[in-house]
Amino acid sequence: MTTASHSSMHPLAYALCCLGLGTLGLGTPLLALAENASEPEDLPALGAAAQQASVVGVSSGGYMATQLAVAWPERFSGLGVLAAGPWSCAQGSLSLALNQCMMTRRGMPSLDELEARHQRYLGLEQVGSAEALSQLRAYLWHGEEDEVVEPPLGDLLAEQWARWLASPDQLRVARSENAGHGWPVRVPSETSAEPQEWGDCRQGGGSFLLACDEDVAGQMLDWLYPEREASGTGTQGGELIAFDQSEFAVKGLADTGYVFIPEGCAAGECPVTLALHGCQMNAEAIGDTFIRYSGLNAWAAEHQQIVLYPQTESSMANPQSCWDWWGFAESTWQLSPQHDTRNGTQIGALLAMLDRLQAAPDQAE
Repeated sequence: MTTASHSSMHPLAYALCCLGLGTLGLGTPLLALAENASEPEDLPALGAAAQQASVVGVSSGGYMATQLAVAWPERFSGLGVLAAGPWSCAQGSLSLALNQCMMTRRGMPSLDELEARHQRYLGLEQVGSAEALSQLRAYLWHGEEDEVVEPPLGDLLAEQWARWLASPDQLRVARSENAGHGWPVRVPSETSAEPQEWGDCRQGGGSFLLACDEDVAGQMLDWLYPEREASGTGTQGGELIAFDQSEFAVKGLADTGYVFIPEGCAAGECPVTLALHGCQMNAEAIGDTFIRYSGLNAWAAEHQQIVLYPQTESSMANPQSCWDWWGFAESTWQLSPQHDTRNGTQIGALLAMLDRLQAAPDQAE
């Protein structure tokens, strides 16, 4: 996709594309992934730290990141969300997803109604405890010029988390006045990415990486890990590898995922960050642009942090490769999809990937 392909699109039409209902084609990846000639290997068991895992995401990945953190808060210490609205906003309804969780044509979501859903899940033990949830740190960012997920929805997300967290000191809410929908980045001086990959700060370009000269990834991880210090020796190296994601296969996931492993982390004890792309931001659509240039790897190399980049795939039900935040990946016979609970199929697959990274090498199957 080029910048013009969606920057001139009516917001509702664009929303339909993001939700997988539009006719816009994915096209050819803008930047080829640097993969080994051989087939991707199994996701390695690295003995990663069982504590201090975090999950971050943008747009549909932001919605999914919140779902994962609410379902399993005891497995995480931090959450980062860019350009998304409140937890369980769609409530399993595509109509609500379109009209209340991206735009507000049907009015704003009710936090009281969503909290009643949360309390019901708590009673059924389908999400983590309120105590575990209250201990997380959260970083929430939204662009004030976002025409895909309206900024007031980001305000509701912040209010929701303010209700859940034990202290306001655990929450940071960031807003960028002139930014649109996407993930703000500071474009590296040396990059092989083509110019059309970078959007300006208001528009997403071909990759939804917004050239705002703003290192949101670094700011976010600094907030989520306030006691972690950089190595002090400058940017360290690391390896970005493709892994066979098919062993975690559920509806909506691609066959190949990616993981960044800094030097030293193969020996174990490094924390893990799960980084969830947005719609049209997977490797199938934009190559390795998000994986390489989000800013996460630079921080991770300096702070000894593993970054996992799970990948979705396009399908008839989800042609724009979104994460499942409205229930498309669940069984069609379910009257109420459980995509936002511990029973969610994509949530289960993501947690299994985290389990693998945290397993000792001799414990891997």
